[in-house]
Amino acid sequence: MTPNSETELAEAITAAQGPLHVQGGGTRDIGAPVAGQVLSTAGLSGVTLYEPGALTLVAKAGTPLTEIEALLAAEGQRLPFEPMDHRPLLGTTGTPTIGGVVAANVSGPRRIQVGAARDFALGVRFVDGTGQVLKNGGRVMKNVTGYDLVKLMAGSWGTLGVLSEVSLKVGAIPETEATLVARGLEDDAAVAALSAALGSPFDVSGAAHLDAGANGGQSETRVRIEGLAGSVAYRAARLGEGVCKGWELVEAATSAALWLEVRDVGSLQTKPGNIWRFSLKPSDAPGMAEAIRRAHPEAACVFDWGGGLLWVSGPEGADLRPKGLKGHATLVRAARETRERLAVFQPESTPIAAITAGLRHKFDPRGILNPGLMGG
Repeated sequence: MTPNSETELAEAITAAQGPLHVQGGGTRDIGAPVAGQVLSTAGLSGVTLYEPGALTLVAKAGTPLTEIEALLAAEGQRLPFEPMDHRPLLGTTGTPTIGGVVAANVSGPRRIQVGAARDFALGVRFVDGTGQVLKNGGRVMKNVTGYDLVKLMAGSWGTLGVLSEVSLKVGAIPETEATLVARGLEDDAAVAALSAALGSPFDVSGAAHLDAGANGGQSETRVRIEGLAGSVAYRAARLGEGVCKGWELVEAATSAALWLEVRDVGSLQTKPGNIWRFSLKPSDAPGMAEAIRRAHPEAACVFDWGGGLLWVSGPEGADLRPKGLKGHATLVRAARETRERLAVFQPESTPIAAITAGLRHKFDPRGILNPGLMGG
């Protein structure tokens, strides 16, 4: 089913006699497999409002991300949270949509500086599991009573409702960027350097480290700064005199290519087996990576967000989550059998699981929207 309006979407959900597999562009096949009729939002397309001066954009959920990025770029603007394109990593086709980005809270390397996709979502319209149209927020940031539906829908993966429209805050494209690069650092030294750079007054917008397995035999550590050319030159020089002393400086398009690779985890795309994503305390990341490599020598790791995000390639079917993990793990890429057998998303504690179940019952009492995709 591919409804072409919010009304048709509501009617389709109301009339549904069984589970619905909710999709945007079909590019993020993540989660436990869902058995149900595919319900695509691709027919809900188009930017309905764009005010560059107010830094706001409203678009229907099925609007292709490329269309939005082109519209913004023409005005010297962008989505600041740098959403990842999962297609190369997952081997999927289709077209990423803005609704899919918000529903999965897809956020890239710049999250450490500006926040996640959910932090730029000003408002949402969606249809819940009963067919009711709900809306929350608007064109400006504001507090609301009751549920914060904007934050609730971001990262819900279509299990609470099907987005029909999103309102977003956008930002300006900086004049230039530069990246300081070090090679051969061990994980712990790299994360320490990234933490120091992020703690400096020089407004770092990217902090990543690729281990030797992910980077062709020699590790590479990267720190990005963006802004006006004069400011970038000054901050790069200061970082090069201190935290990043002796690091190589790359600029403009060469720098941008490095961060496109980090954003889309390019160094792990051709690795065989599973891809895991861990969100954890940066200081815990080197130890976790080392423990995983001891158990699985073929594993390769990419550290983003200064070490707060760890991507790991590992053997098919192996559960890389350590006991007592203090963080959150997601099995991003795996065979269907593995995703049926292992919990794709981090199992929730009993109190949190009870809250989650209550929310799903509230918004989808029939349990028809992506049932089982997130577990529980």
